[in-house]
Amino acid sequence: MANPWEKIELCDYENHMSLESVYQLQILNQMMGEQFEAYDMDTIMILGIAGGNGLEHIDKNKIKKVYGVDVNQDFLAECKKRYEALGDVLETVRADLLDENLQLPCAGLLVANLLVEYIGYESFQRIVGLVKPLYVSCIIQINTGESFVSDSPYVHAFDCLEEVHHQMDEQSLTACMSQIGYGLKYTAEQMLPNGKKFVRLDYIARKEK
Repeated sequence: MANPWEKIELCDYENHMSLESVYQLQILNQMMGEQFEAYDMDTIMILGIAGGNGLEHIDKNKIKKVYGVDVNQDFLAECKKRYEALGDVLETVRADLLDENLQLPCAGLLVANLLVEYIGYESFQRIVGLVKPLYVSCIIQINTGESFVSDSPYVHAFDCLEEVHHQMDEQSLTACMSQIGYGLKYTAEQMLPNGKKFVRLDYIARKEK
């Protein structure tokens, strides 16, 4: 079965996310800059890279490799085109994160923003086990009301996501990460215009005794 994210057009996604009434693209951009600055890692993996929002914060003098992972090949092609100045630092990886035979390279920092919602906790645990990061930084959306997609002229472009969306909360994600040896290191919240909020949760791998 095809992943529903392969059916979504990048222009619909970005136009929806950047509306003044939604304002998620802009907030994510700011928060991603903070995620990249927080940890002195020279390899970063970004899950669900889409069109590359936030990549302008990557410092080529500090970062050796950024793996941009997405299931949508059109998203990845546009991402590579937009950020060609990053050269070989940016490596795009087409991967369905729900694939049981998934293989991914290792990275020091794993960034997963608005991503765990669409794959679930168990799949995320498996991905962290593959990437073996020292730090994991996630942004999840806390919803108000019934819909996880904010109302906009583009809202029906996302109808197909209902079949894969999972409701998130901070406690469950932290418990999920603890099960695989990661402790909560940092939290931050950012309110959105429509009463929803983004919560950033950072985790660090616990040292084995």
